[in-house]
Amino acid sequence: MRSSSPRQTQKTPNGTCLPEVAVKPQGTARGRSGQPAQGGASPRGEQGNLMERVVARENMLAALKRVERNGGAPGVDGVPTERLRDQIRAEWNRIREELLQGTYRPKPVRQVEIPKPSGGMRMWGIPTVMDRLIQQALLQVLTPIFDPTFSESSYGFRPGRKGHDAVRRARQYVAEGYEWVVDMDLEKFFDRVNHDVLMARVARRVTDKRVRRLIRRYLQAGIMLNGVVMEREEGTPQGGPLSPLLANILLDDLDKELEKRGHRFVRYADDCNIYVRTKRAGERVFRSIRGYLEERLRLSTAT
Repeated sequence: MRSSSPRQTQKTPNGTCLPEVAVKPQGTARGRSGQPAQGGASPRGEQGNLMERVVARENMLAALKRVERNGGAPGVDGVPTERLRDQIRAEWNRIREELLQGTYRPKPVRQVEIPKPSGGMRMWGIPTVMDRLIQQALLQVLTPIFDPTFSESSYGFRPGRKGHDAVRRARQYVAEGYEWVVDMDLEKFFDRVNHDVLMARVARRVTDKRVRRLIRRYLQAGIMLNGVVMEREEGTPQGGPLSPLLANILLDDLDKELEKRGHRFVRYADDCNIYVRTKRAGERVFRSIRGYLEERLRLSTAT
């Protein structure tokens, strides 16, 4: 994920200009991980048979349809989405057993650069189609466990929520007189997530050690760049189905802290805007939240 960089406090001119967080994500919330869960997992995800739910036939079929519909480039093994069913027929019995035994190891992700809408390049990790399938199956079981506990002010990559909802909430705050915005663009968030901090938050709701071990292995899966595999000690590559949910799991602590302090805010994935009435209040909030991110979530900040 990427290091947090709260950038500035700014005023919305005449109350009409919306912050960047409110306009960037339109139409993206349900495209990857914000799908209704298909796995049939109950909100009580503490039971030790969570992996059995992940590999259940109904859940895997739903995951397969999602991966095929999303398409995408091959991973490091060169297997395209069109050949995923052939790979399943040849290897699924073995892979399923490894998942149930807790011995499955994901392949490294293939890292590429893609242009960002705002300019510049973003590093994107492409898992193999088999790992995309497994991540999607995990996502479908974990979403109903975690999503109901998330903040109402979180909009990115969640079932039934989209960018326009964030826009409406931002406009509401501006109309109420909260015209100064603390614009927290956690720009390097996906590159800098501390694995231990994230996994501690996953463990609050998931006690199946096989599932926790598999998630950590996805976090630690190497990166292949120009034919060389590099180990990953922090962060999680953008591009896998599971990454947005993991981001929301970690940043939900930030959401809850903002709620506890009584702030009005809108968060969309790694973009978070806090609405205040005065510039002085914005500067105070900026310093305080930057300290919280560094001390509690171990996210590096830069001005």
